[in-house]
Amino acid sequence: MSDHRIVITEATGEIRERIYQARHAIYALEIGQHLPNPEERLTDALDTSNRYFAAMDHGELAGFISVTPPGVAGYSIDKYFARDELPFPVDDGLFEIRLLTVLPEHRSSELAAALMTAAFRWIEARGGTRIVAIGRREVKAMYLKTGMIDAGRSIKAGAVFYDLLHAEVAVIRTKADRNTRLLERIEASVDWQLQVPLRKPAACFHGGAFFGAIGADFSSLERRHAIINADVLDAWFPPAPEVIESLREHLPWLMRTSPPTGCEGLVAAIARARGIPESCVLPGAGSSDLIFRALPRWLTRQSRAVLLDPTYGEYAHVLEKVIGCKVERFPLERRDGYEANLEKLVGCVASGPDLVVLVNPNSPTGRGLAIAEVETLLKAAPSRTRFWIDETYIDYTGESVERLVPCYENLIVCKSMSKAYALSGMRVAYLAAGPRHFEELRAFTPPWVVGLPSQVAAVKALENSNYYERRWRQTAMLRNSLAGNLRGLGWDVIPGSANFLLAHLPEDAPSAREVVTQCRQRGLFLRDAAAMGSRLGERAIRIAVKDAATNRRMVGILADIAGSTDRAARSSMSSCAS
Repeated sequence: MSDHRIVITEATGEIRERIYQARHAIYALEIGQHLPNPEERLTDALDTSNRYFAAMDHGELAGFISVTPPGVAGYSIDKYFARDELPFPVDDGLFEIRLLTVLPEHRSSELAAALMTAAFRWIEARGGTRIVAIGRREVKAMYLKTGMIDAGRSIKAGAVFYDLLHAEVAVIRTKADRNTRLLERIEASVDWQLQVPLRKPAACFHGGAFFGAIGADFSSLERRHAIINADVLDAWFPPAPEVIESLREHLPWLMRTSPPTGCEGLVAAIARARGIPESCVLPGAGSSDLIFRALPRWLTRQSRAVLLDPTYGEYAHVLEKVIGCKVERFPLERRDGYEANLEKLVGCVASGPDLVVLVNPNSPTGRGLAIAEVETLLKAAPSRTRFWIDETYIDYTGESVERLVPCYENLIVCKSMSKAYALSGMRVAYLAAGPRHFEELRAFTPPWVVGLPSQVAAVKALENSNYYERRWRQTAMLRNSLAGNLRGLGWDVIPGSANFLLAHLPEDAPSAREVVTQCRQRGLFLRDAAAMGSRLGERAIRIAVKDAATNRRMVGILADIAGSTDRAARSSMSSCAS
C-alpha cells in the first residue's frame, strides 16, 4: 500500500502558470464558460491580488482554488451584482472564494473538500468574518455542506449557471468542528504545506469568568468587593506580610528594573527550600508557560499519553488540540469517590506510554496519591516513560514528590506558586527534574521569563514557610466546614485535600450550568465541571474554598438556588451554619 499523499501548497511562479493553463482547459474547453483563446491560458485583473492554493500529485497539478481578499481590486461578484443589492455587508472582513477546480482524474476523491478547507483556513487565520462565492450550480451542494447559504441570486456566464452563496466564517467554523471525520480523512490523505495549520488551534477554557463582572480593562477594580471569584482557585488569604512589605518598599524600582536574566536568585531559593540541586530547577511564568513550553517539544502526533479522567483540562487541550497525540484516559469513578485504582493504574503505566500526567491532588476531584503510591507507579513504568506530576495544590497536603527527582530520571514535577502561596497574579512556577530534561528547554526559555516583582515575591514567600503552613491548616478547616454546609443542602461532596471541593447537585436541583448562570447574577462565580472529564455529568460543580464569611455568603446563595427540597436536609444545613 502506497503512503503517497497529495501536497496542498500555496501556488506561486510556475504552478500559477499551470493553473492559468488549466483554467483554459476546464472553463473554456470543457464547460464553455469562456471562449477558447490561442494562448490557451485564462487569467483576469483580480489575479494581481488573488491567492491561489494548489493540490499537487507527483509534481503535477491536480486541483486549485483561489481567494480574493478585500482591497481596491474588488471581487469577481462586482461584475454581476450591485453591492447595495447584496444581502450581506461588503467590508474589510469579506473574502471571496473562486475557481474551485479539480482536474478530471481526481474528481472521485475528496480533493475539492481539501482545497475548500485550505481556502477557509487561510481566510479564517487572517481574521475574515464572511465568505462569498459564486458556485457552479452542478456542485452547489458541496458549498452548502460547508455552511454557506444560497443568496437567491444567479448569473449565467457562457454556458454555465452560477448561484451566489455566502456565510459568516463563524458558521463555517461551527460546521467544520462537527465534521471531524472529514478533517481526519483530509489529514490522512494530503501533505499539508500551507503556513496556516490544517486544524485551527483551539483555545483552552479556564475559569476566571468573574473578571467580566469586574472589567478586563481594570477601570473598576473596586467591583471586586461585590463578587466572589470561586470559579478560580486563588488563595483566600493574602501573601505573607514580608512579601507585601518588600514589594511596597521597593515597587517603583522593581517595576522599572530588569530582573536577573535567568532567575538565578529565584532558582537558588527554590533549590534551597526544596532540597534539590539548582540544576534540577527550570523557572517559568506560571505552570501554563511550562506546560506549553515543554510538552510540545517532548511529544509528537505519534506519541501516546495517559491522563486521569477527570483532570485539569489544560493537559487534554495541549496533548490533543495542540500536539495532536493519542490520549488514553484512565477513568476515575464517582462510586469510588474518584480515587485512582492503583493496581489498574500500575497496569496502565506499565504498558509504556510516552507520558503519564498526574495532577496531585487532582483537580477537580481534590483526591491525591501518596508519595509511596507515586513511587510504585514510577517503578512499574519503563524508564523511557516520562511522569509529569503537577503539584499545584500539593502544599495543602504536604505530600510532595520533589525529593524523588534525583532518584528517578523519568520524573518531572511541575510546581506552581500561584495557589498555595497567594501569588496567582505574579505568575511564578518551576519544573523540578533531572537536568537532562532541561537541556533543550533551556534553549527555548527566554531571558527574564519571570518579572522582577514576581521573582522577589516568590523568594520572600519561600522564606516565610511558617506563615503559609498556618494558612494551609486554616484552609483545611474552612474546607471541611464548607463541605458540611454543602452536604446540608443535599449535595454529594467529594472529600478533598486542597483549597476547593467537587460536589454533585441533588437530582431535584437545577443542572450545574443553570446553577452557575443563576449564581453569576448574584455575584457568585462557580465552575461547571462538566468539561473537565467525561464522567462528571451535568450536575458537577467545583467551588473554591474562601474565608469563613465568604463561605457563608456562598452557602446562602446556593441554598436559594440549588438546595435540596428535603426539609430535613435544610434543617441540617442551618444547624451546621450556626
